[in-house]
Order: sequence, then C-alpha cells, then structure tokens
Amino acid sequence: MKQFNVPIIYRSPLISAIKKFRKQQDKMKKDFTPTFLDLGSLHIYLARHFGFCYGVENAIEIAFRTVEKNPGKKIFLLSEMIHNPHVNEDLQEKGIQFLQDTYGRQLIPFETLTADDIVIIPAFGTTLAIEKQLQDIGISVKKYNTTCPFVEKVWNRAEQIAQKGYSIIIHGKPKHEETRATFSHSAAGAPAVVVKDMEEAIALGKYITGEKNADAFEVEFKGRYSEGFNPGKDLQRIGVVNQTTMLASDTQGIADYLKMLMIHHYGLNDSNVGERFADTRDTLCYATNDNQTAVSGMLEETKADIAIVVGGYKSSNTSHLVELCELVLPTFFIESEEKILSPDKILHYNFHTKTELLTTGFLPHKQPVKILITSGASCPDALVENIIRKLAGFYNQDSKVDALATNFNN
Repeated sequence: MKQFNVPIIYRSPLISAIKKFRKQQDKMKKDFTPTFLDLGSLHIYLARHFGFCYGVENAIEIAFRTVEKNPGKKIFLLSEMIHNPHVNEDLQEKGIQFLQDTYGRQLIPFETLTADDIVIIPAFGTTLAIEKQLQDIGISVKKYNTTCPFVEKVWNRAEQIAQKGYSIIIHGKPKHEETRATFSHSAAGAPAVVVKDMEEAIALGKYITGEKNADAFEVEFKGRYSEGFNPGKDLQRIGVVNQTTMLASDTQGIADYLKMLMIHHYGLNDSNVGERFADTRDTLCYATNDNQTAVSGMLEETKADIAIVVGGYKSSNTSHLVELCELVLPTFFIESEEKILSPDKILHYNFHTKTELLTTGFLPHKQPVKILITSGASCPDALVENIIRKLAGFYNQDSKVDALATNFNN
C-alpha cells in the first residue's frame, strides 16, 4: 500500500514499531488478538488495527503539501478535513480557512471566493451542487480533491445499480458530510432515500408492503429523499449502500431485513431475489471493517477492567468502536491524554447524549489494572502513545514505555 508523507507530529515511535511488528507477524491480517503491553502493575491491550486509514493519510498529505506549495495564496477547506480536532486546528494554524461547518452551514460565503483561490475537498467528499458552485466561480474541484477512494467506491456502486433500474437506500447519518455527498451522487442517477438505523429501515419497509401511504412518507422521511420520490413506485426495486463508517453489523442487518421483506412480499426466493433487490455487497471501507473486527476480537480475547477509545467526538467510525466496547466494558471516549485529569478523574464524551462527563474512580483499585485501547481512523498515533504514557506515569512505569519501542523494533 502507498506510503504517505504525514507530518511527524502525528507519528509515534512506539505505535509505529508495534504496527510494523504485527504486520510482519501477520501479513494476511488474520490474527485479531490485541497487542499486550506489560507495564508491571498496568496491563494495556492495544487493538490489532486502529488509527489513521488510507483515506485520512491521503487527505492530510494533500492538505499540508498544498499549503507548502502555494505560499501567499488563499487556501480554503470546504469543511473539516477529517473529524479530529487536533488535525483541523493544525490546518487552521497553517492559514487554511473552513468554508462550512461539519453540518454544511456556511461560515464564509462562496460569493467572496475568486478563481485564484484554492478549495480543498475533504475526505468525506461533497455534493454535486457544491462542486458546480465552485466550478462556476472558476475553482478546480479535482486538483485538490481528497475524497477517500472508498467513499468514491460507494458512489460507483450506487451508479452501477442505478443504471440497472434500482432505487438507492443509503444507510448513514443524514447530517454527516459523507452521507450528504453520497445522497447527492446517488440521487443524480436514481431515486434515493437515507435511513439512519434499523428502526427507520423497518418503517421504510411498510411503504414497500403498502402498510403506510405516500403522504406519511413525505413527513417521516422529510429532507432525506430525492426530488419526486414516489414510494409506491420507487421502492419496488432497491439496493442498499452505506456511509463507509457505519457499524458493519447494522448495515448488514438492514440489508438482510429489506432483502427478506422483498422475498416475502413478492414471493421470491434466493435464485430470483435479484429481480427486486440488488447485490451491492459490503461498502464499508477496509479500515472501518478491520478496526471494528479488531475491537470485537479484543473484547472476546481479553478480560479487561475498562476500555479507552480515542478520537474526535464528531467521528462516526470512532463512535461505533465505542458502541462495541460499551456492550462489554465500562468505556471512556476521549480526544486526548488531556482528558485524563488524574488517576481518579477523567473527562469523557457520551456520544448518545452529545455531552462530556466527569467520572471519578475510573481506574479500579487493583493490580494489575487491565485496559483495552483503540482509536478511530482519523486519530493520530501520537495521541494513543501520549495516553499510554500518561497512564503509565500513574503507576511509575514511564521507563518501561521507552523500552517497549526498542523491544518491538528488535
């Protein structure tokens, strides 16, 4: 796989050594057991896969290179590069300005841009309407486009099934940049609608069976279906694609449910279900899939006391890692080591309520303390190392952290 020139501040000597060692030992990625770090009275178990993915490293490299090669030019990001506050703050310190916030609200009017300005398209991609707005100004939307290739893969899959006469069901978070972009590209070729979870998929199914009428559809799915969408006609042949960072089991469950619904409603079987339901296969990105599988493997293999998940609070893929951990262990979702205030106190994020909480006594009073750690695909490895070092300091094991990198390199 291509190697990217990512700023050294995001790298970690310890994590790089661990990842290199695991890759050499398991080139086919079949071993999902965690990496055990023995720090005496502190035992840390690192997920087999975590941290920056291909699309994130590609986007970061393009953004920093663009700044370096265009001194004096106005450089804008359409919205947040990725959902990590540290990376976005670094880009802003380099002089890059955001045109929109993560929900698409305008921060800087497009009317103030000129053809001489540079606009970087973030890893999530963007809508066809915004592309046209920029092109009309004279700004290239291709030269500085960092859209993740796995997001583009979803768009291509949607286009393929649209050409065969299927409508597109998108499993995603309706307000997320990637889902908005995927909806735009899908709706350009076929009727499209967004469902955020199984509950909404079941609700959509009632329009397939005729249990609900079209008037109710307009209210229930307001703002999430393409212009002119007719549930009576456009739900007769469907295919499912997804926001690439959703929980794999959720997407599979939605696809399986809608497939079985079509089979029962139209009297089909496995051999002819393709007449009504497109075989889109999984459209999750490899990193999302690997990271989720690694967490599941870690939870099965290790009897730990707590889990710590590191990443930006707006990060969809990170929140799903938290979901998996929460099913088994007390889990703390944090952005950096700064959220660990002391051996007794931690500030962590509840993504269900969108609030930050202060928890006391988060570290159990026992030895050894066993902690599972993973991070999202937009989280720099340096942050993970910083957290390991801070935890190690509470147990006077700082020197062992330095020795670990040497051990994995030898």
